[in-house]
Amino acid sequence: MEKLKNYIYGEWVEGTGIGIPLYNAVTGEQVAVSDTEGLNFEQALDFGRTVGYKNLSSMTFYDRGEMLKKVALYLLERKKKYYDLSYKTGATHVDSWVDIEGGFGTFFTYSGLAKRMLPNTPFWVDGDTQKISANGTHLGTHILTPSEGVSVQINAYNFPVWGMLEKLSTSLLAGVPSIVKPSPFGSYLTNAVFQDMIESGVLPEGAVQLVCGEPGNILDYVQDGDSVLFTGSATTGRKLKALPSVSGNAVRFNMEADSLNCSILGLDAKPGTPEFDLFIKEVRNEMTTKAGQKCTAIRRIIVPEHLIGDVQNALSKALDQTKIGNPLSRETRMGSLVGKQQYEEVLRKVNILKTETELVYDGKHELIDADYEKGSFMSPKLFLNDKPFEKNISHDVEAFGPVSTLMPYKDAEEAAALAKRGKGSLVGSIVSHDDQFVAETSWKMASQHGRIYVLNRDNAKESTGHGSPLPTLMHGGPGRAGGGEEMGGLNGLHFFLQKTAIQGSPDILTAITKIYQQGAEKKFADKHPFQKYFEDVEVGDSLETAGRTVTDADIVNFSNVSWDHFYAHTDATSLTGTIFDKTVAHGYFILSAAAGLFVSGKKGPVIANYGLENCSFFKPVYAGDTITVYLTAKEKINRGVKGRNIPSGVVKWLVEVINQRDEVVCVATILTLVAKKSPFIDLNLKGIQKSLGGLTENTQSNWGKMSPQQMIEHLEHGVLVSLGEPEASKCFTPEEQLEKWQDSLYNHRKMPKDFPAPFLAEDDTLLELRHKNLDAAKESFMETLKRFSIYYKENPQAEHMNFVFGKLNKEMWELMHRKHFTHHFEQFGLI
Repeated sequence: MEKLKNYIYGEWVEGTGIGIPLYNAVTGEQVAVSDTEGLNFEQALDFGRTVGYKNLSSMTFYDRGEMLKKVALYLLERKKKYYDLSYKTGATHVDSWVDIEGGFGTFFTYSGLAKRMLPNTPFWVDGDTQKISANGTHLGTHILTPSEGVSVQINAYNFPVWGMLEKLSTSLLAGVPSIVKPSPFGSYLTNAVFQDMIESGVLPEGAVQLVCGEPGNILDYVQDGDSVLFTGSATTGRKLKALPSVSGNAVRFNMEADSLNCSILGLDAKPGTPEFDLFIKEVRNEMTTKAGQKCTAIRRIIVPEHLIGDVQNALSKALDQTKIGNPLSRETRMGSLVGKQQYEEVLRKVNILKTETELVYDGKHELIDADYEKGSFMSPKLFLNDKPFEKNISHDVEAFGPVSTLMPYKDAEEAAALAKRGKGSLVGSIVSHDDQFVAETSWKMASQHGRIYVLNRDNAKESTGHGSPLPTLMHGGPGRAGGGEEMGGLNGLHFFLQKTAIQGSPDILTAITKIYQQGAEKKFADKHPFQKYFEDVEVGDSLETAGRTVTDADIVNFSNVSWDHFYAHTDATSLTGTIFDKTVAHGYFILSAAAGLFVSGKKGPVIANYGLENCSFFKPVYAGDTITVYLTAKEKINRGVKGRNIPSGVVKWLVEVINQRDEVVCVATILTLVAKKSPFIDLNLKGIQKSLGGLTENTQSNWGKMSPQQMIEHLEHGVLVSLGEPEASKCFTPEEQLEKWQDSLYNHRKMPKDFPAPFLAEDDTLLELRHKNLDAAKESFMETLKRFSIYYKENPQAEHMNFVFGKLNKEMWELMHRKHFTHHFEQFGLI
């Protein structure tokens, strides 16, 4: 039987022991063996701390985000084999989708967050700068850097893929290497996904390692700077947290444990209401999805006392209709537990629950294409705790399977009290259309819950479900749930980052943070900052504008244009008792006038105004005052763009408006989209003519079969097609892919060298030569290019067909020619 290999210190290593046999949860057949015996865990951790940390921490947050996206795309292309393995764990197709593609989705989400919100630096400035001296010569702020260590993640058996990827999404993005230790049961699925992550070649050496089997003494070697992320039982988690190596070395420890989550049916949700039906459906789903093997599953069903019978009957019918069996059958809606060992453990807990509460539903389902003896199947079981304030077993014992307990309550106070008796839960839900009931119950139970999910007719169609943790929301809970926090958007990264206070002068803080601090030296130059591409803008680039004297007419005209007739701007007789001496200029006029002073009217790399932050007005501006503006590049934010957007970044500009007395009257931060430099040549006739000067009949191509003259005539043919001479007869790209191809014209990715032109013959024969020699071809090409420029000035709305990209307008043709010319000029070494 195949042994699962471990991936440590950059190598695939097989254990030297007998190992743990892993079985198909549906058929009972052995699938693989997991074995970690003989592994050098101390060496593995050291490899992560040294090689892995060096490689990951030196990358920027932005680049790590791009790394996550590339890995997720690579895995997504190979998802079918993961589903085939997932079925062997007893998971249905829907269960597998949550585990597999839910895991990939977490990577995609964090990649997007990084590219939108995190800096293109290896550190992250957290919070605003604090002025800690009277004159502003001494400032303070905080930076976040990757904790210098390795993260050991110990995962449960229920989500072999998502469990690994949701932890890696934050640790890798933070720049901290990880050692993944999945539960042996289902680890063959984790192993398959991990193999492909390594095969992708995207992750730097040492970024991730994999231990498939028992963890042995791996935690004996953790030290200061390391971290442990544990998902599993609260009992095991507490033991690990108390290890001398963990507690004695201040190792960061995050625990996400099992919890007795509840769902509350509102007092208003009587039979016949949408909420009653939604409640039954939600509870049924949470009992049967993953066969109840979810840390977020509903274990306690809290129902108005007069509706206990109605809920019991409706839920029993819903459970009766749930088809159980082989996940490969299309009829199956609930699979098996992950193995016989887990089956026996759930059965043991069921028997404990029976000692104090009544088993009111015990499904007698016939299995689809499976049998109870070979597989690890268990029918759903529903208990009734008729006195939930006296019988505590329902609040203490969790059967980690398709098992839940009904319990009655009288009012919102009791509902919240019962919810909290679970002593800390990952999630609690409320199904109600009564806003007051929901509000009162939710804030009272919030102290014992990591997440509260409210469901009713208004959000049902788009709701994500009681049991679904989302990357942008915190996953964790207090007390019994472990007290940990995972994901939660960018907050999930803080666990892996060291927060450090930085103090110094404005120049020092600017140098450290790469964010301009007020009072730091400004860099003045003849070139207007708005005429610089994103790559050329430097933090500190500044512009001092001319002055503008504000007049009474300015104030009156702005009132008329804006319709802002606030008395302080228009009525001098109403100023008694105010802070103003006379009618004052509008704050937004000052900001607009400032923009008029600093904006460059000439077309350049600045694409658009992207936003405004932290605008403050400090002094009134009256008619007769003269304002001057200092514009300074404050911060640069790299930005990933999709679709038909020009590749660009965001530049934050500090705007300081000064009056004639050198008093600051307004400070704001404006954001602009600034284009990045294109790697493609401009359609500049002189520049292209100059490049072609180096092309001779003897110039050798770097790839492909074209001669220099064939290349020039090929380019000319493309320009003629863009003029409709001749009009291309068809587009060879399938309609469903056309939008994607057209979008690609806007990005900065170069054309592939091995792209087969669809309009050429199958034997790769090139178009026949039209000109007598290369010089004649060059001359004709330049004349055609001139005609292209004139044609689209005279016909700006014209569109013509392209063989690959479909019908293109002026902008798209220009982008296509720039890419195409660059491709072939590089082919012959002309650039």
